Amino acid sequence: MFDRRRSRPTCARPMGLPVSAPLLLILMNAEGRAASGHPDWSEAVVEPVDRAVTAVSDGLLARLDRIAAAGGDLNLVRSTLAAAGWSPMQLLAAIAAVVAAGLAADRGTAYALGRAGGRGSWIARCGLPAAAALGAGLAVAAVVSGEAEAARRTLRTWALVVPLAGLAASLIRAAIVEKSAAPRCKRLVPLARGLSTAVAWALAGIALLRTLALWEAGSGLRDLVGTALVAVPTAGLIAGAYARAGRPLAAALAGPRPRSGGRRVLARCWPVIAVAVVAVTILASQVATTLGRPLPPLAILVTLVLVLIWPHLDRRIAAWAERGFRVETVSAAAVAARRTARMALAAVIGAALAALWGAPAALGLGIRLDTLARTMAEIAAVALATAYLWNGIGVATGRVLAEERGARDSGGDEAEEAPRTRLGTILPLLAGAAKAGLAALAVLSVLLALGINVWPLVTGLSVFGLALGFGSQSLVKDVVSGLFFLADDAFRLGEYIETAGAKGSVEKISIRSVSLRHPRGALATIPYGQIGKVQNYSRDWVIEKLAFRVAFDTDVETVRRLFKQIGKDLEADPELRPDLLEPFKSQGIAAVEDGTLVIRGKFKARAGRQFGIRRAVLAAVQRAFHDNGIVAVAHPTLMPGARSMAGGQGLH
Repeated sequence: MFDRRRSRPTCARPMGLPVSAPLLLILMNAEGRAASGHPDWSEAVVEPVDRAVTAVSDGLLARLDRIAAAGGDLNLVRSTLAAAGWSPMQLLAAIAAVVAAGLAADRGTAYALGRAGGRGSWIARCGLPAAAALGAGLAVAAVVSGEAEAARRTLRTWALVVPLAGLAASLIRAAIVEKSAAPRCKRLVPLARGLSTAVAWALAGIALLRTLALWEAGSGLRDLVGTALVAVPTAGLIAGAYARAGRPLAAALAGPRPRSGGRRVLARCWPVIAVAVVAVTILASQVATTLGRPLPPLAILVTLVLVLIWPHLDRRIAAWAERGFRVETVSAAAVAARRTARMALAAVIGAALAALWGAPAALGLGIRLDTLARTMAEIAAVALATAYLWNGIGVATGRVLAEERGARDSGGDEAEEAPRTRLGTILPLLAGAAKAGLAALAVLSVLLALGINVWPLVTGLSVFGLALGFGSQSLVKDVVSGLFFLADDAFRLGEYIETAGAKGSVEKISIRSVSLRHPRGALATIPYGQIGKVQNYSRDWVIEKLAFRVAFDTDVETVRRLFKQIGKDLEADPELRPDLLEPFKSQGIAAVEDGTLVIRGKFKARAGRQFGIRRAVLAAVQRAFHDNGIVAVAHPTLMPGARSMAGGQGLH
């Protein structure tokens, strides 16, 4: 190897390539790609960015030149008004008359509805004042507009400001402030008013821009008015409204307790996020105007309103879905649709923001907007379909588990600890596997929508999985053994089992291991491959045997009759009868120890339900012995000295 700069051989390292070898390989690869006609990294990254910077800089210079000529545009508007027989003061007076008529009709209709008791749906209470305002505004516009077409269109535009502002204010108030909410939500009224004021200002600004365009104002004057009188004041009003909201907003967004960590973080950070979204949206609109492709101001305003009320609507939809989940008459498909509506709302808002923010960047980088829109629509369709199926699985699983939990809760303290059914044990694992499969299919579908060939990825993952399986045979053994244990229904959640290594109640079942909770509290996690033999103490039925030590001269027949009567009494108990399979009865003398009789009794009960019956039997036996003069004898206990003497005698 030779150094081109020094024209003499360099010292090659004996153990490998020089330190600069990676850089040389990259440069040689780039030269080879350029020589073969393939574009290198500079053409793929640097050139689009350079084109975007050039487009923005050129557009900014041209925009500044247009704004500098705003005075001439204003003179042009005056001359256009004069040619139509209008003066600026006449036009302002006509606009004021239209707006005043709309406000009077809106307030009058709202007052009349309030005096009538406010009956009717929310749409009627909001739609009637808006319709009245629109009708009054259009009527006044028709009277004062005259014959000039520009004047008629201008006044019609301003006639829409009041009803649109009223509808927006009603929507914002309904989303943010709940009538039957806690007092902290009532304190959000100033926030709703502030946002409504910002929306009304923006609508008036949009109408002003429309008026300037109708009277042939230049782009420089419209740009100056849109930036200085519409965009900046609207952003300031929104920021001020959120700055005054404070803690009531965070408490309202967090929702009732218990609250998730993500919900608390969103509640605390939402004012900052909202102001940042407004700032970025205005910046994106300014960039689009600089590039010569201004975005529709009304679309920007609608998107901002949806973004600002999104967390409130999301909370409402979540509560709506939860109410449907608890009502059995609402089908699982309907509940899944309600839960998916939350993601649909987020998808709509995200798509709108992507269109507003991504359009300027796409124009600057030379990306076709129709291609981008089609790709985003495909991704949104895949996401919504996946979310609906995901929620459907979750709702069906949750209802089955809720029914089983309700059945256990209705059975008392012992029923709460009762084992789950086979379906309740396997269903969470099946639901988890189904959701994992849905997520994998969704990722592959999104990659296909982006134009990425996924088959090499699928093949690579298959080979990797095969290699992982050969490299971790114990893991594969555990998984396969677990599948056979679950298929054989060897144990369920809540059952008490004993394996080769541990015993306890089954507390958790995963894809690789089972967790057993010992009665003393210790938790043992055992891989399926190491379980071995399983003894299940909670399946079907159990025979409980009880031993009693009585005096040697006790009448055994009397004890037998007492046990038989106790069995009849317990069998007649409505609380114990469903779990008692065979009544309590005597088994006679089991042993004679130290001059005492050991009498044994037994009963047969459902597995896991024998403990309550056992307590009832012991209490009944104690009362029967006391009432009939039968003396129970304690097990003899030897003193330490007697024990040593007995041991010494045994040695002899």
